[in-house]
Amino acid sequence: MVGRITEKQEMLELLVSNKAEMLAMYGRRRVGKTFLIKNVYKDHIAFEFTGTQHASLQNQLFKFKEKIITHFGESANSKDIKSWYDAFEALKNGMKTNVDKKQVIFFDELPWICGSRNTFINELSYWWNDWAAYQNIVVVLCGSAASWMVQKVLNHKGGLHNRVTKRINLHPFTLAESKLFLESQEVKWDHYQVIQFYMAVGGIPIYLQEAKKNETVTQTIDRIFFTKDGFMRTEYNNLYAALFNNYQNHVDVIKTLAEKWSGMTRQEVISKTKFKDGGGLTKVLEELETASFIIATPSYKKHKKDIVYRLADEYSLFYLKFIDNKTTLGKNEWLKHFGSAKYKIWSGYAFENLCIKHAEAIKMALGISGIHTETSCFIFRAAAENDGFQIDLLINRADQAMNLCEIKFYSDDFRMTDEYADKLRSRREQFRYLTKTKKQLFNTIITTFGIKHSPASLGQIDQVITMDKLFTIEKF
Repeated sequence: MVGRITEKQEMLELLVSNKAEMLAMYGRRRVGKTFLIKNVYKDHIAFEFTGTQHASLQNQLFKFKEKIITHFGESANSKDIKSWYDAFEALKNGMKTNVDKKQVIFFDELPWICGSRNTFINELSYWWNDWAAYQNIVVVLCGSAASWMVQKVLNHKGGLHNRVTKRINLHPFTLAESKLFLESQEVKWDHYQVIQFYMAVGGIPIYLQEAKKNETVTQTIDRIFFTKDGFMRTEYNNLYAALFNNYQNHVDVIKTLAEKWSGMTRQEVISKTKFKDGGGLTKVLEELETASFIIATPSYKKHKKDIVYRLADEYSLFYLKFIDNKTTLGKNEWLKHFGSAKYKIWSGYAFENLCIKHAEAIKMALGISGIHTETSCFIFRAAAENDGFQIDLLINRADQAMNLCEIKFYSDDFRMTDEYADKLRSRREQFRYLTKTKKQLFNTIITTFGIKHSPASLGQIDQVITMDKLFTIEKF
């Protein structure tokens, strides 16, 4: 099994504790939650049940009864299960008690089990407080609807309040983990190729699994996105519907954010959508952020209303840019985009997102991982007398310094012209003037292969971080 080192350790610790444990695991669809749980707890699972989307209560109870028989035998089929209270009584009667080996009870796709107006959570609370909390067990509650898990389980106001002893928000793989995963599939790509693929599909294991050995990254992207039966060509239609109620609202926000590469403030989202400035939009933004589809980046020294929201899901960004509403897809289609303006804009934005997500790796490369830092962005709107500018990644350090990061995706060394170097110098001084900061300001370039300097540019760039450094850390 690749990666998930911290999560595995936390899960194994629950097996050796001297009390009953309740683990809540959540994360976006396809991120590998079920695989991780079954892999770590495979020798301890005494009972597991998976919810069915849009199933009736009667159907869920019927399937639960079948699972009781599967795990505990026909002798456990002693009573009709007509309610969740009956279901938990059957589970209690089937479980072995006074055992040395810790047993795991696994409820997967919990939001689907509960459905609407379902008493499952209430009966789970009673069962835990009345019986399970005194047994040698780990109860695992898992769901892809991350915001639902937070609201209904972690922030439960009733009998489940504060009963969860461990929570794990499972994020997509980092670049380092993705490379290890691809290598486990015998896909031998270099760092540049891994980054190209990551910018198209993200760190989602089941998406990465679509890569094949003996293919270039270009061939793989062409096959899975642009051929008639490509796996990634139809995934988008089910992605949000499986996670959110009224998912069309979430799709509207995603499509809106995809239109502006620099991200949008809340007010800009409102101006481009049907939303009003209220709780409806707040809920959608929180749900998308919890599920890792968007990034909410604070603006340096500005109010909460100036938070910048960026579409951070690599797959959604790629799909909306190159697949959505396109009818002329076919083999070798991806090659046609190389070098186009659309490709350059997309790759630049996707690489910026990738670097923002891997900010910890960048701090390690700068040698400041042990220093307290805050990351943010900075936007200065154009005025009559001044051109506007934006810094997508600003690292504010406790050692009286800041890194103003310029992020560039290139297929070769980035050519630093005198003009571009002067632009970065001017931006640094303008930032100093606007913010009144007394801190030392470092112009920092993050790029793929490095920089080819012009004679006048050498003194304007303080640090250069290449893509290899983004692979040096396994956790965001």
